[in-house]
Amino acid sequence: MRLTLWTSVGRPQALIVAHALSSARGQGARMGIRYYAYAVDADQADRALADPRAFISSDPLADAWGMKPHAAVSVASFEQTVPERDMLYLDKAWRGLQVLTGPRSGAGAARPAYRMFEGKVEMCGDGWIPWYRALAPAQVHEVAQDLGDLQREVAAVGLRRIGASGVNLSYAVDYLDRATRFVRRLAADGRGMAYMIG
Repeated sequence: MRLTLWTSVGRPQALIVAHALSSARGQGARMGIRYYAYAVDADQADRALADPRAFISSDPLADAWGMKPHAAVSVASFEQTVPERDMLYLDKAWRGLQVLTGPRSGAGAARPAYRMFEGKVEMCGDGWIPWYRALAPAQVHEVAQDLGDLQREVAAVGLRRIGASGVNLSYAVDYLDRATRFVRRLAADGRGMAYMIG
C-alpha cells in the first residue's frame, strides 16, 4: 500500500510505504523493476566479477528513496542515503537506456555502454529473479567514454533518429546524465561497479 501526503501547494511531502516482508517477490510485483548500481573499489573488482550480488545492498530501494532498510512501514525522504559517488539509481529508466545503447533491430552491434544496462529479468509466478552483473574498472572507463559520446549524439540529432517505438526515451534521457556522471566519477577513481536490475 502506498500513501502520499500532500502539502497545501499540491506537492508530495513524504511517502509512507508499507509492504509485506514475508514475500520479496510480492513486494516487487507492486513496486516495479528498477536499476541499482554500486561502486566497487579496484581491489575488489575480481570478487565483484565472480559474485556481483555480494556488492548490492540488501535493500537498495531503501538506499535510493531514503527509507529505513527492511522496515515494514517507512517514510521516504526521496534523498538517496548512499553517497552519489557510491550508488546510482535509475528507477525504471533501465529499459530505455538498453534501447538507446543496445543493438539496433536487424543489424549492428551494441554500443560499449550497453554493458552497463544489459540484462533480462526472469519472470516467474508473481515476481521475478533479478539480473546481476559487475564491470571491471577498464570496462567502466569504456562505458564512461561511450556515454559521453551518446550524450553528444542525443544533443546533436535528437531522440527521433536514435529511438525505438514502445519505449519512453525522453524518460531514459533524463537518467542518461545521471548515469554518465556516475561512471565518469568511477572511471576517474579507477573503480568498477556492480548492478542489479530487479
